[in-house]
Order: sequence, then C-alpha cells, then structure tokens
Amino acid sequence: MTFNHGYKQYLKDKSWLWLSFSGVLLLGASLVANFYTTKYASVSMSNPVSDIILSNIRVFDVDGIYAYGGIIFWSFLFLLALSKPAKIPFISKSVALFVLIRSIFISLTHIAASPAHLIIAPSRFFGMFSYYGDLFFSGHTGLPFLMALIFWDNKRLRIFFLAASVFFGTVVLLGHLHYSIDVFGAFFITYSIYQIAVKIFKKDKALFDSKI
Repeated sequence: MTFNHGYKQYLKDKSWLWLSFSGVLLLGASLVANFYTTKYASVSMSNPVSDIILSNIRVFDVDGIYAYGGIIFWSFLFLLALSKPAKIPFISKSVALFVLIRSIFISLTHIAASPAHLIIAPSRFFGMFSYYGDLFFSGHTGLPFLMALIFWDNKRLRIFFLAASVFFGTVVLLGHLHYSIDVFGAFFITYSIYQIAVKIFKKDKALFDSKI
C-alpha cells in the first residue's frame, strides 16, 4: 500500500480513512467505558491498604504538575500524531486498547486511595474527572511507556516518552495518588498491551512502519 505525503492524498485514500475512522471510534468507545468504570470503582471503594513507599514519604503538592503535565503530554501526543498521518491509526487503536484494558482492571478491584493523598483542586482540568477509584494501573505511567514502545525506533522520542513515564510515575507516588503496585505494574501490563496491539492491528502497524 502506497501513501503520498500530504493530507489531500490521505483523504482520498479509502483504506487510510477507514483505518483512521475505526481508530478514533474505538478510542471514543474506550473513553466512555473508562468514564463509567471509574465512577463505578469510586463508589464501590472498600478500604485503603498499606504501601511500602507511601507509608514512608509525606504527601507532596503536585496537583499542578499532575493536571497540567497531563494536558501538555496529551497535547504533544495529539500534535505528533497529526504531523504523521500514517501513524494515526495505530496510535489511536493502541491507546484505545490501553484504555479499554485499564477499564477492565479498574472494574475488578475497588481499593480505596491512600488515607493521606493529594486532593486535586476542582479548578484543575483533571480535577473534574478525579474520582480516586481508578487506581490499578497508573495511566499516567503506562501511557507514556506505551508511546515509548510504539516509537522505539525513534531514539529521541523513545527517550522522551521513557523519561515522561518515570516522571509521571514519580509524581503520582509523591502525591499518594497511586499505590506503588499501580505504578510498577503499569510497565509490565503496558508491554503486554503493546504486544497485543501489534498482533491484532497488523494493517495499522504496517502503515505505521512504512517509510513515508
């Protein structure tokens, strides 16, 4: 399959249009699922548990970094995808798979957040969506790591996304917004999600890897 440079050429290609549309549709469905499973887990929370890291560090005020850092990261990813239209289908479907699988994990176990944890200000953009029940696994840690795996052959992007993953993982621990297992488990689960995406979205991955 050959794609020419420029959106005019892409918009004329029915195959690219279908792959992109299905990716956006799947991503939208995954976000809806995530919204409802997060609400369900939050109202079904039981009791908090002890944590070897959180029990030994105080709560740091990182709500600005947590909220606006996430917005900046998503904006960067959005612009990156737009600048590389051939990569839109695989990126959108991989993220959708990530969100869907995370939604399943969220709905299974309903542990309450750490007793002392940062309260995200309602004025923050993400504060409106913070229910503190969507703990396992950490999306702030896993999503940048997923992007590192997707862009592994691009050294600069790989380093950036790996650094972002470690950075956000540290931030959520400092704010006691996630347990340690939520952060460390995210790397292993995300790697599995990437491998699944490669297997089931073969056409999208082939387009992603095409030399254009």
